[in-house]
Amino acid sequence: MSAGSKIAIASLPGAGELAASLANHLGLGRVELEHRRFPDGESYLRFHDTVDGADLLLVARLDRPDERVPALLFAADLARDLGAARVGLVCPYLPYMRQDQRFKPGEALTSRTFACWLSAHFDWLVTVDPHLHRYAGLDEIYSIPSQVVGAAPALADWIADQVPDPVLIGPDGESEQWVSAVAGHRDLPWRVFSKVRRGDRDVSLTDPDLSGLSHRTPVLVDDIISSGTTLIEAASRIVEAGLRRPVAVGVHGLFADEARTALAAAEIERVVCTNTVAAPEAAIDIAPLLGGAIKDDFIRR
Repeated sequence: MSAGSKIAIASLPGAGELAASLANHLGLGRVELEHRRFPDGESYLRFHDTVDGADLLLVARLDRPDERVPALLFAADLARDLGAARVGLVCPYLPYMRQDQRFKPGEALTSRTFACWLSAHFDWLVTVDPHLHRYAGLDEIYSIPSQVVGAAPALADWIADQVPDPVLIGPDGESEQWVSAVAGHRDLPWRVFSKVRRGDRDVSLTDPDLSGLSHRTPVLVDDIISSGTTLIEAASRIVEAGLRRPVAVGVHGLFADEARTALAAAEIERVVCTNTVAAPEAAIDIAPLLGGAIKDDFIRR
């Protein structure tokens, strides 16, 4: 942060509770940012407190990004126009990471375009476990300093405290990095399914060795819960193998379309996620980890 400057937090719609938790954790004051819509749907924004000379942390929920991103960019530009020294973005869920290559001719590389937008409007970025698949890190596409906060410690603590005799299971090969990281924090046993995906909702799984685990509670672990298709099939295989109905734990609970209905009808005991996205299933608080990263990597600079 800039030497001698005031540090303050403002939030976009839906992020007020998280911003309050971060402000309390970091010992920072909040500035009020009003956002409403005109009758034609356009955004109206106004800071009710001064941000002149301040280092401002904008806290935003960016699930459903097409609804929320314009107001975010307007807010960043408004803060600068009103004299903010620096503007940082705290977005626990970072969208537009899926399209990281052209799978068909003519497709948009939206991950790169979105990174350019945020890099042009903010001085730094903090997020939680972005969906890095073909990118080694955010610095491949973002030109501003960024910090990735791992949710694994929070997930591991919740599982160890709430689930008796857990065994962690990744629903597909891509989930191995999440499962191994969570398991490592509490020295928990883990397994991983392998997956073949033929479409958004057309997947098949190859079972791991689940023998000798009937006394344990399976915990499916993944980074994003969206359609729930992979979790549902993995849960069915787990029960067919003679294990208990699993608990499903995710970092980002997006719950697209009819996902909640499908998950409720599946062989799943409970679905839990962190509060990177506001959801009824968000039982795991990520604010302490976010606050620690912000303090260590940006406030103390």
